[in-house]
Amino acid sequence: MNPTAASLDELCVNTIRTLSMDAVQAAQSGHPGMPMGMADAAYVLWTKFLKHDPANPDWYNRDRFILSAGHGSMLLYSLLHLTGYDDLSMDEIKNFRQLDSLTPGHPEVHITRGVETTTGPLGQGFGTGVGMAMAEAHMAAKFNEKGLPLTDHYVYGIVSDGDLMEGISHESASMAGHMRLGKIIYLYDDNEISIDGSTELAFTEDVDKRFDAYGWHTIRVDGHDRDAVESAIREAQQVTDKPSLICCKTHIGFGSPNKQDSAASHGAPLGEEEIRETKKFFNWNPDKKFFIPDEALEHFRKAKEKGEEWNQEWQQVYADYKGEFPDKAQQFDAHLSRKTPDNYEEILPKFEADEKGLATRASSGKVLQALASKIPHLIGGSADLTGSNKTKMDEADIFSPSNYAGRNIHFGVREHAMGAALNGMALHSGLIPFGGTFLIFSDYCRPAIRIAGLSGISSIFVFTHDSIGLGEDGPTHQPIEHLASLRAMPNALVLRPADANEVAWCWKEAVEYTAGPALLSLTRQNVSTFKRDEANAASNTAKGAYILADSEKAQPDIILMGTGSEVQIAMEAKKKLAERDIDARVISMPSWELFRKQDEAYKQKVLPKEVTARISIEAATTFGWSEWVGSEGIAIGLDHFGASAPYQEIYEKFGLTAERMVEEAMKLVS
Repeated sequence: MNPTAASLDELCVNTIRTLSMDAVQAAQSGHPGMPMGMADAAYVLWTKFLKHDPANPDWYNRDRFILSAGHGSMLLYSLLHLTGYDDLSMDEIKNFRQLDSLTPGHPEVHITRGVETTTGPLGQGFGTGVGMAMAEAHMAAKFNEKGLPLTDHYVYGIVSDGDLMEGISHESASMAGHMRLGKIIYLYDDNEISIDGSTELAFTEDVDKRFDAYGWHTIRVDGHDRDAVESAIREAQQVTDKPSLICCKTHIGFGSPNKQDSAASHGAPLGEEEIRETKKFFNWNPDKKFFIPDEALEHFRKAKEKGEEWNQEWQQVYADYKGEFPDKAQQFDAHLSRKTPDNYEEILPKFEADEKGLATRASSGKVLQALASKIPHLIGGSADLTGSNKTKMDEADIFSPSNYAGRNIHFGVREHAMGAALNGMALHSGLIPFGGTFLIFSDYCRPAIRIAGLSGISSIFVFTHDSIGLGEDGPTHQPIEHLASLRAMPNALVLRPADANEVAWCWKEAVEYTAGPALLSLTRQNVSTFKRDEANAASNTAKGAYILADSEKAQPDIILMGTGSEVQIAMEAKKKLAERDIDARVISMPSWELFRKQDEAYKQKVLPKEVTARISIEAATTFGWSEWVGSEGIAIGLDHFGASAPYQEIYEKFGLTAERMVEEAMKLVS
């Protein structure tokens, strides 16, 4: 190859393409077509617009870049390597998709520095970016002072046909348009090819008109015309009251003589011979693999110098800000460090014993008020169920285009978008986000919950109406299998409090948890508030399970255990068993995950191996309870769907009663 024969831009773009082709071929797995097609647009974005610092990938005020079309991951890995992210060496590029590499098949935020969010499930990146833009708008409105913008960055992304077909993109685009998030600029790779072939098979809508209707600014360009792409991005930056979608008409597998504009270049290596012919088309030496021309590398690596300058400029702004606004600077630091209280005993409300009690969703609302005043970076709301979920912070304003500083978010009936947005806000840094809906609709949030678990994203989900206890709405709204399925998800912290005081401490665990999503499961119906002392203090919630009411004997005759609203049934059963001279211990188990983390001595104290007579009760599937009741115990629950009736009648009909527990206990003890 004669590098001087091509322009520097063309040389750089073809470096992206050939690196991507070679890595996919070496792995014998991957998606070369999209990186080849979007190399021109991505090159323009990364070299002329994207504010980032390769030496400090976590610099706060960087632009966020999201490759929502995560299958084209080699596009991102090529750019990270070329612009000087030290972790991503050439060895990592050559180890694409190999065990323990920093270049997994799809970008993963917890593995590769410079990756802003885990993408792969199409549409999740699109929705997560909306959350990042919401966080940017909120932090800017809250802290920026004239001439001292601590938060001033864009959320750029590359999205695909697949992203725009997935339902989450519809919800997220609608929400972003309503919120007028002008810092979002997405490049749409309009190559008209998906895995099955031409998009004519299944996707023929007018994307421009669709996004126009959502309230977006739309532009259509030739994605291989770098000047046109540059002009479009500059135009999008000037539109401050609308998110922008730049529709880039591209050729998938650009340059491949036999596979350009074909699904054959979408999800499989091009093949050695096809790569040779493609490199010849680029005026590249076909015998060289993973080749980076010196001129191209030098040009890309200017990103390190520019990144350092941007970072230093921001550091000076931050220093000046601290000098002029020391109190606000301290608050800003608390936001970024995700500071939480160290005096929960004083902050959390205390609820007096009350047999009638109140619904745990209601006590959750009271706890939220207390925390909201002490954690100003707590932000969130509900998917159009604010009154039902009790997620409104009374002293906070509504987040809206006229007041991005508001902390109460109305997500609308958009659970998919809400879940992804929570992840985006958490990843952005500076905020502790929460979102509410009914537990049954965790199904709609599930992809985002899974991403949060996979990536260690600390989003909080407030799920109310958590059982057949919601009553008359019937089986369509009554979650049965949901607790088990959420407990099965790695890194998810499921919290199902039994009474108001447990609710308070479950919220504490939720805001402190940073290894994944925290999921609160709360009742619609009232539950008793238990009498407590030091031995059964609600702070024991942190241990996941504890003795709520102990036996008179050193070793109980039987152990009764449950979660949430069913703990009161176990307490009633204990009284009835005492009348029959059977001594029972009652254990509240608000979190299986936290209990598993306790040492063996504590587990043995709560659940002594010698006591094999055990009964669990939970208004949900019994799946998983064998871990706690053992091979000789009994799990009472619902391994079928619910019914439409007042909740008291449903509990009675399906045997979720103290009488049923007593009946089963008598069998075990005898």
